[in-house]
Amino acid sequence: MSAEFDCIASHLDYPMVIVTAASGQERSGCLVGFSTQCSIKPPRYLVCISKANHTYGVAAQAEGLVVHFPTAAESGLAALFGSETGDEVDKFSRCVWQPGPSGAPVLDGVKRWFAGRVREQVDLGDHVGFVLDVGDAACAGDDPPLGFQSVRDLPPGHPA
Repeated sequence: MSAEFDCIASHLDYPMVIVTAASGQERSGCLVGFSTQCSIKPPRYLVCISKANHTYGVAAQAEGLVVHFPTAAESGLAALFGSETGDEVDKFSRCVWQPGPSGAPVLDGVKRWFAGRVREQVDLGDHVGFVLDVGDAACAGDDPPLGFQSVRDLPPGHPA
């Protein structure tokens, strides 16, 4: 990657999301910086998960994922899901959650989230893109989403 692109990317302020997954009895979740709506009709969303991340292995086997949109008020959850790895820590023992669609955890306290059925997985290099068909959702509050610039100094649970 060129130094110029590194410079450009370092100034972007992507919205950060917490993605949770379940497959069988295994749960996982991580903080994700690469995600976007990718269709209006039908509603679809793309989340990109690093292949090095514990969540990738669970998500790859999951029927669906839950995508949470934390605000600054939920920055503690962002730190938990961004700075810890499911290879070493049960993140879900450190927060309150409920089973959601497809068994993927829905994090209590995050007011905006949706569940999506995994439609397709796309190899994107060091990340895999999960194309989701949007399903159940909750949307409350109007605080702005937590952006990359607010979490850029968090130590990662895994290198990208």
